[in-house]
Amino acid sequence: MSSSDLDVKDQGLMQIASDDLNDNAKQLHGTTDTNRVEADVTFKAYMMCAFASFGGIFFGYDSGYISGVMGMEYFIDTFQKDQRDKPKSEKSLPSSRKSLITSILSAGTFFGAIIAGDLADWYGRRLTIIAGCFIFMIGDILQVASSSLGLLVAGRLVSGFGVGFVSAIIILYMSEIAPRKVRGALVSGYQFCITLGLLIASCVNYGTEKLNTSASYRIPIGLQLLWALILGIGLFFLPESPRFFVKKGNVAKAREVLARLRDQPLESPQIEDELAEIVANHEIEKKLIPQDSYWSSWAACFEGSITNNSSNLRRTILGMSLQMMQQFTGVNFIFYFGTTFFQELGTISNAFLISLITTLVNVCSTPISFWTIERFGRRTILIWGAIGMAICEFIAAIVGTAKEGDKNAMKAVISFICIYIFFFASTWGPGAWVVIGEIFPLPIRSRGVGLSTASNWFWNCIITVITPYMVGTDQGNLGAKVFFIWGGLCTCCIVYAYFLVPETKGLSLEQVDRMMEETNPRGSAKWRPTTTYAQEVGLVDAAKADVEHKV
Repeated sequence: MSSSDLDVKDQGLMQIASDDLNDNAKQLHGTTDTNRVEADVTFKAYMMCAFASFGGIFFGYDSGYISGVMGMEYFIDTFQKDQRDKPKSEKSLPSSRKSLITSILSAGTFFGAIIAGDLADWYGRRLTIIAGCFIFMIGDILQVASSSLGLLVAGRLVSGFGVGFVSAIIILYMSEIAPRKVRGALVSGYQFCITLGLLIASCVNYGTEKLNTSASYRIPIGLQLLWALILGIGLFFLPESPRFFVKKGNVAKAREVLARLRDQPLESPQIEDELAEIVANHEIEKKLIPQDSYWSSWAACFEGSITNNSSNLRRTILGMSLQMMQQFTGVNFIFYFGTTFFQELGTISNAFLISLITTLVNVCSTPISFWTIERFGRRTILIWGAIGMAICEFIAAIVGTAKEGDKNAMKAVISFICIYIFFFASTWGPGAWVVIGEIFPLPIRSRGVGLSTASNWFWNCIITVITPYMVGTDQGNLGAKVFFIWGGLCTCCIVYAYFLVPETKGLSLEQVDRMMEETNPRGSAKWRPTTTYAQEVGLVDAAKADVEHKV
């Protein structure tokens, strides 16, 4: 769509946006070339995003260590005293206590993710993540010091707020600083770090579970302090997101940090073109999404029609439902309750080792997404990933139910669980995080990503509350039958991804906005940009446009 194709309302909007540009913005000169709206990829950009993705380690580590810790004999004796006189093989926490200990962190994270959206807009993406690390450390210290259920639960709740800050804003931060050509791969690095955290947790649990002292669970819990320290201190040396400064109207500072991110001089034409596109897009979005007050800025997330692909309401629902569907794949059932689930099957001699193997599969499979997410796109891998997961889960459910108690059958079930984890780790694991970082316009991006991440943790909390009652031997005792439920939900994920998820591969964040305005999810893979925001807002003079047209 060219500028001349815009309807009268849009043309008027562009003129208003151009008139309202601040003095620094008016000095920018953008480009009409849609391939030049972002500077070249540099090694420095890779390294900054790689470090930022480190935030996934303590997210993953926290999810991983609790599964093993709840199966440790000393932990059970400490927090469930009526189990002390039982033989080791018969000791276990009641389903209600597993549910509380596991889900309380997700509850804290839900609220932390929502609050983080505001803080990221007020104080910046980087400082919000640093604050999350500090809050997490306070909660972790409370957990290490705990010898009663009350203090342990309080510590996990506080840690949850910190994880909420980090998990919501690290995705936002990485999406805003990563170059478009490799944004999917770099944001996938966050999911890879989550899997590394899970693996480290499994290794630590495996090494300490035989200790007959409180060190068996205090060491796994306390090690989390290291991850928060590394991320929090390291972020002091990284730049803020340039889009945050554009949102605040500080174009000069945005230019400075963008030059640092792209490893270019301040006067570089590439920096000029990219900054002009960001500013122009923001000016347009400000007119479309007025934010006169705090509450109106939140209300803006829910404006528009649900049938309009580009409306804020549609994008918010898409982000929240995408994270819901990721949880519905059932993968956190394995990582939160895998150890105790394998113990309760009664056919596994070393449940800690099996949990370590499933975690290792998760780690080794995730890097595949670095290539596939840019080669085939977000939408494609989500569809095929859901198909693969559904098949594996139905096979595991059928075999486990038909041959219940058979050791060889359980080996087959574990094999298909590993293949299922492979499909998740290489598709839905990173894919859902990448998409939510890309689909929101700048005026509501921090709140949109915060709401989407809160949805992830809300459904995470629901699943961790109900799953012990579904599979616990003292409750539903579904055993392998639980995979019929996860398989059915993965079938829903196939339909969901096909009809609702757009393709955002290879587009700048500003071009994603335009794509969602002009096409639907099923036609999104074929969409190509034909104009730039800088051109429409009047940041490209006629002489430059003529030169670029001839080139």
